[in-house]
Amino acid sequence: MYACTLLLCYLTGQLLGVDGGGDCQLMVKSISGNVYQAGDVVIGGLFPVHMEAPHPEMEFKRKKVNDSCKIFNQRAYRWLQTMIFAVQEINSNPGLLPNLSLGYLAADTCLEVSTTLVAAMTMVTGQDVSLADTDCGSAPTVPVIIGDARSSGSIVVADTLGVFDIPMVSYFASCVCLSDSWKYPLFFRTMPSDAEEAQAMAKLLLLLGWTWVGLVSADDDFGRFGSQMLMEALRGTEVCVAYHEVIPKALFQEVAHQNITDKQWIANDAWVTYGTITDPRNIPSLAGTIGFAVRKANIHGLGIGKSLYADVSQLRITYNVYKGVYAIAHALHDMLACQPGKGPFLNGQCPDVRRFQPAQIHHYLRRVNFTTPLGERIYFDQNGDPPASYDIINWHVAEGTIQFVHVGHFVSYQGSSGKFHIDMDRVVWGGGNRHMVPVSVCSSPCPPGTRKAVQKGRPVCCFDCLPCAEGEISNEIGSLECVRCPERFWSNSNHTVCVAQQVDFLSYNDSMGMILSIISVAGATLTAATSSTFLFYRHTPFVRANNSEVSFMLLLSLKLCFLCALAFIGQPAVLSCMLRHTLFGISFVTCISCLLSRTVVVLVAFRSTLPGKNLMRYVGPIQQRLGICICTLVQGLICMLWLTLAPPQPAERAIQENQRPKIILECAMGSVVAFSLVLGYIGLLACLCLFLAFLARKLPDNFNEAKLITFSMLIFCAVWVAFVPAYISSPGKYSVAVEIFAILASSYGLLLCIFAPKCYIMLLRPEKNNKKHLMTR
Repeated sequence: MYACTLLLCYLTGQLLGVDGGGDCQLMVKSISGNVYQAGDVVIGGLFPVHMEAPHPEMEFKRKKVNDSCKIFNQRAYRWLQTMIFAVQEINSNPGLLPNLSLGYLAADTCLEVSTTLVAAMTMVTGQDVSLADTDCGSAPTVPVIIGDARSSGSIVVADTLGVFDIPMVSYFASCVCLSDSWKYPLFFRTMPSDAEEAQAMAKLLLLLGWTWVGLVSADDDFGRFGSQMLMEALRGTEVCVAYHEVIPKALFQEVAHQNITDKQWIANDAWVTYGTITDPRNIPSLAGTIGFAVRKANIHGLGIGKSLYADVSQLRITYNVYKGVYAIAHALHDMLACQPGKGPFLNGQCPDVRRFQPAQIHHYLRRVNFTTPLGERIYFDQNGDPPASYDIINWHVAEGTIQFVHVGHFVSYQGSSGKFHIDMDRVVWGGGNRHMVPVSVCSSPCPPGTRKAVQKGRPVCCFDCLPCAEGEISNEIGSLECVRCPERFWSNSNHTVCVAQQVDFLSYNDSMGMILSIISVAGATLTAATSSTFLFYRHTPFVRANNSEVSFMLLLSLKLCFLCALAFIGQPAVLSCMLRHTLFGISFVTCISCLLSRTVVVLVAFRSTLPGKNLMRYVGPIQQRLGICICTLVQGLICMLWLTLAPPQPAERAIQENQRPKIILECAMGSVVAFSLVLGYIGLLACLCLFLAFLARKLPDNFNEAKLITFSMLIFCAVWVAFVPAYISSPGKYSVAVEIFAILASSYGLLLCIFAPKCYIMLLRPEKNNKKHLMTR
């Protein structure tokens, strides 16, 4: 604590120009255990070649001499060898740094923060015990440092060297805190931050569809911060953490002891290639583990001619050291390429590459962008972080041992969310699944046609699948909401697609429409045949006695009654809607008017035979024609007012049929009053005709036409009385069919009752078609 305070006070005094008189005195000792090679530019290096630093002198009475670090770290020694190799490789490449040589000054940090800081400070200020007064403000001996290995050491060194604007490139520090560019503006690294690994792990879970996972972390800062970052990366995704447990270091021993073999393990880079865990006792539980490891590379030439300690089988952090040295070399290359007058500094100046300030190389490091000899693109983002690049490692079991098999990789460049390349055929999965991707979900994905409904009190990954409501669809797996179908569309039975609503009207393509059309045409044809028969026998007594002129008018109106039914079939249009009831009303009024005229003639004819009664002059042909025209004219006037004031128009009406909507195309009445008047007027004439015919039913005649008229009017009235409730209760096109049926039934009733007996006489009983038979009482 005291040593640190003294050091900070000294640094502050130096910055303010307080020299204390005399020579500048170093309050740190020279680097012990260093490796040095001269060069035009000397790169510093901090490596924990040993893992235990000597104990400090706590009495502060004397200096400890000949103290050395203990416990040799073979892995860190390989990192040191890699730095030396990379410097030599760069110096042998005339195209990278022409006429400029790199040197290095590497120190053993002994995996201790205080030793790391002492080594860094010694590199920056020089190794001599004292400096001349004129040299205190000169450029540092080492303008840039490779290191440190640990995040804690990097934080201390970055904080301290920031006073001198010394940039550093770490090869192993992964703490996300070092991505704070405001606090550590001079810090760079070739090791992805822990946040990038957490993001990659979250993306892997999403890629494999694992939405229900357990999180286990170590009881230390690395475990706590790592799990926190993973939880943050999973926030807002569909992945839920079923549980989070902080466990001691003996986790895997307990897993093996409990014989837990049904789990799929996902490892981070801290233990995915850690050989100590691959104990044979752990194989049943951990086989199939998949995880992330820092990208591995085979550096050509490294290890050849080196010592026993230069094992190059796992060049992961080693490759980071290699990339760090090359990043500095490319920054120097860009510095060499600077053109005077176009430089990035004041007045377009370019730095002196052999005597530059540390802030100047920091400028070029910030903008470095190159491809390593191994083909990887390297640059630093605004936080000094490199692109996240990981190997996907899978634990295979071969001959009773664990093998770390490379099955893919993950790369995330700036501006991209990252991309996986995994050879699924090579992956061996854990939990007994082997070659089948395990399923880890709280609830199975909702199929199309349903939506998610989160279960109350449970994570969002636990949900029920509710079917979409009528008229709504979902066409994707796992839909959060159902989408309402647009207007005139409705959901299909599976609620997966919107289909056009069924448009219903009585068309000629319907079987019902075809049958009614045939019946209508048949009726019109039969009426035409009857007219031809009457025309052929028009000079016979039978036809002349039945008032042939009125008969032909009646047949013509009946033909129109049959044909008007066709106007009700087909898609409603403006013209067809106007013709339907107009043609129907006028033709039926004409038809009933003719029957009424004939009924009146029969009554008057027999009444006129009484003494003092001469009524026939009132029912002559002219009067009959006039009466028929007046009756028809009244109906025509009603129809004209209807079409003028509120004409029938095509309309759409939605109905529910079997819980599904249907669009009914129909002709809206326009005016219910007008429609009622048309039907009421027809009914009035029909009732009057029925009454008069009923009075004349017992009049003497060989062929009592009054009986036939009475019977036909009974049929007519029965049909139209039954029509009203049937029409009201029939849905959609069936209401139109009911109206057509009433028209055809009443028309056939009139045709058959009135004309069938007459045709029978004329065609089959010609002996009765004479005046003698007609006069017989």
